[in-house]
Amino acid sequence: MAASLRYLGIDPGLRATGWGVIDVTGARLTHVANGTITSNDRLSLAERLVQIETGLVAVLEAHAPDAAAVEQAFVARDPLAALKLGQARGIALLVPARCGIAVAEYAPNHIKKSVVGAGHAGKGQIRMMVEMLLPGCGVATEHAADALAIAICHAHSGGANDRIAAALLRDAAGAKARRA
Repeated sequence: MAASLRYLGIDPGLRATGWGVIDVTGARLTHVANGTITSNDRLSLAERLVQIETGLVAVLEAHAPDAAAVEQAFVARDPLAALKLGQARGIALLVPARCGIAVAEYAPNHIKKSVVGAGHAGKGQIRMMVEMLLPGCGVATEHAADALAIAICHAHSGGANDRIAAALLRDAAGAKARRA
């Protein structure tokens, strides 16, 4: 039986950070949970970043992922908006890394191509494909759909490295048991 791995996808944003958790067993993808962490725009930037951090810590504690993936930032026309997004991305990278979880990063076009088949897919197409790949997932927001797409992308792309590492660990444990 193939080993199951749990992936967390994170779609960082200062107003709304989407998250999605999937289990991967062989080529089979299973929805575990998804949601959106929102920050209060009346608070200071530092307080909003703490809200995102607190929310992500709760997600990691509740779902114990084996690996995480975060969307890379795209170049925005508004430098201030890009800076704020970068700070939210920093939290999205820091929280899983602090828990000892490997964190991969994927470009938006790579995620779209991996899930939809086209690098310039729209939000509606992404959501539709996520719901097709994860039947019954009940995606509440576009941020959660994007986060699930990131997790799916990691399962298709970087997840292969995780599966190889897990298989090598199992093989080494089996060899050790046979010698004993």
